[in-house]
Amino acid sequence: MNTLTKCPKGCETTITKLHATGPLKQRLVSFGIMKGATITLMEYAPRKSTVEVKVGKMRLALRKEEADMIEVEYAAK
Repeated sequence: MNTLTKCPKGCETTITKLHATGPLKQRLVSFGIMKGATITLMEYAPRKSTVEVKVGKMRLALRKEEADMIEVEYAAK
């Protein structure tokens, strides 16, 4: 299973499954993080405790625990 935190910096991926539940899942979906969406990993924090991602034109910071709940597939180039 490839999660978002296993991607290298600058990696463009497609979300295949969201393992979050309840309010966290609602919050992620409200930001456009849902199955089929394209998400780009922009930057890691110094200790990889947070990751900066780009969904559409929006940039978000996610905790490592949240990013681990996002299963992705690498985009074919």
